[in-house]
Amino acid sequence: MEGFVEFTNRSQGRERIFRATQYTCMLLSYVIERNADNEKLVLKLKQLESSMSSGRKMFRLGNVVHALVAARKTTELPEVLPRICLTASNLTRALYFFCDTVLWLKNVGLQSDINKAKWQNWATKCYYFSLLMNLARDWYEVSWRLEQAVQEEKMKENCFWDEQHQQLNSSKCNGLHGFLFLLFQILRRHPPLLLDMVKNLCDLSGPLDTLGIYRTNPGVIGFCGLLSSLVGILTLASPHLKLKD
Repeated sequence: MEGFVEFTNRSQGRERIFRATQYTCMLLSYVIERNADNEKLVLKLKQLESSMSSGRKMFRLGNVVHALVAARKTTELPEVLPRICLTASNLTRALYFFCDTVLWLKNVGLQSDINKAKWQNWATKCYYFSLLMNLARDWYEVSWRLEQAVQEEKMKENCFWDEQHQQLNSSKCNGLHGFLFLLFQILRRHPPLLLDMVKNLCDLSGPLDTLGIYRTNPGVIGFCGLLSSLVGILTLASPHLKLKD
């Protein structure tokens, strides 16, 4: 109980709970909207979804500064590719939060002359690019671990063989199957990397649909958003599961 109180006392924790609720409502309304008897329930779910979205914008006020500070820190990373990817991700994320703040001003009526569609489009593009940079960083983490695993196997194959090493070596000879097996082993051994990849891939569903790159439906977006939110809650509650910069 104390852990839950501490979690919800953080603005990030409350934002993640609101996000999970928002996408749960989106998923549920999509599932039950085909039944005419549930019209009132669907309307309530969509109203709750809209309220959660507005509440999240409140919690994100000021995140522009957090993103800029994170970008400054990532410029000091020793490795080139992670430094470029994470700095670009944080900068575009700062732009996304700026657009999000402008949209919040529009929603609460403080700036009624704002072109909502234009700012929403810019926000989506910034968020999309930020996710691509995060995934590029994830793939870099996977690729060097794959290379490291292959090198370790080459060094060990002349020394000793055990059951696990035999499985890995035989899998390398089976083309795609071997690659997928080795990838599975790496992700299984590095939960933070796995969770980060799952979160980023799930988050892509929204901007892909909004930008017209790959159309889905509210059910898919709701499910992916809910899964991403649960991963976010897990990594926030258990920091050791968050992928380090």
